[in-house]
Amino acid sequence: MKKAVQIISAALVVLFISAFTMYETTTTGKGYKIGDVAEGFSLKNIDGKMVSLSDYKDAKGFIVIFTCNTCPYAVMYEDRIIALNEKYASKGYPVIAIMPNNPDIKPGDNMEAMKARAKSKGFTFPYLIDEGQKVYPKYGATKTPHVFLLQKTDAGKVVKYIGAIDDNYKDASAVKTKYVEHAVDALLAGKKVKQTETKAIGCSIKA
Repeated sequence: MKKAVQIISAALVVLFISAFTMYETTTTGKGYKIGDVAEGFSLKNIDGKMVSLSDYKDAKGFIVIFTCNTCPYAVMYEDRIIALNEKYASKGYPVIAIMPNNPDIKPGDNMEAMKARAKSKGFTFPYLIDEGQKVYPKYGATKTPHVFLLQKTDAGKVVKYIGAIDDNYKDASAVKTKYVEHAVDALLAGKKVKQTETKAIGCSIKA
């Protein structure tokens, strides 16, 4: 009996660790690193128009967020993503949201569902679909949500921060450190970003 309990306990520990690692990760060996210059892209927005970063002539940079409709973590961050755009778009750092999942695997993330979600939440930023899933691998995004903060420079759009939006996905009112806000504020002040990478917590991207 004792041995059976030990086996069950060990199995539960393995399951817990496996479940946790599904949702928490640092940046992988693939994709952009801090200081890399991000390539341009052209993706379809929910209004049917193609959107690229080069369309934003007056932007100082971009808060690129890989997110979706179906991940509970992404849903919990929706209001905070809206708030980021409201706070920083006028200062030159608009949010560019990209849905990276394969809609054949996640029908709840297809274009029609994206349109409905954006309308119901009142998204004030582009919500683009990564058709063919060509963009998110270049960035090295692995989760939804996953943030890549870019700054426009003479050399191109340089990656300045990668990771989570803040340190508490469960409760916005309990957040102690707003990683993205601190990073954007530093860039706007002409300073270096102190914390350039954090762990992205969310659902794995469905390919």
